[in-house]
Amino acid sequence: MFLLAEMTDTVRIEPWLFNVKLNDAITEELNKKLANKVVHNVGLCIALHDITKLEDSHILPGDGASHTKVHFRYVVFHPFVDEIVIGRIRSCSREGVHVTLGFFDDILIPPEALQQPSHFDETEQVWVWQYQSEDGTHDLFMDVNEVIRFRVVDKVFVDTTPNKPEESIEPGTEITEQEVKKSPYSLVGSISEPGLGLLTWWSS
Repeated sequence: MFLLAEMTDTVRIEPWLFNVKLNDAITEELNKKLANKVVHNVGLCIALHDITKLEDSHILPGDGASHTKVHFRYVVFHPFVDEIVIGRIRSCSREGVHVTLGFFDDILIPPEALQQPSHFDETEQVWVWQYQSEDGTHDLFMDVNEVIRFRVVDKVFVDTTPNKPEESIEPGTEITEQEVKKSPYSLVGSISEPGLGLLTWWSS
């Protein structure tokens, strides 16, 4: 679920931080820049693990700050495909079951990846697995805040860098909420196999 990503960056240290140890100042700047941010095709950055190499620092003309090329390893959230993860149900919609890990919310289990047969209950706004047993059919509700075990089946990275200025958008063009709120990193999960789904389903 977590891995160490090797990265390189040039860190700028303001002059008023020159009295601080260089490693400490660089650590603070890197965490300020990367912590809780998504790096495209890398994952969600959590915290600096260590600094592996510091190159020479330079002060550029007209800029009193120092610039240091830093090689470092960062703890990144990036589960691999087929990894089993446990989270909690955040909400349900016709799109599927939305899951949170507490620090990461962009996880969707689509309808086709649920235990089958399942249907969406419009009144309760939850998905329901119609479990078939020897004594009949039982409705198992996927309620909000329930603990759920799922398999990661896909990882989606979206480049959210602005690609055109607002003034270039044609007047009258409708912009959907989904287009405005694109997540830079999301996971697709599945519970369509024995042992996956709500933990209460499989507890004795």
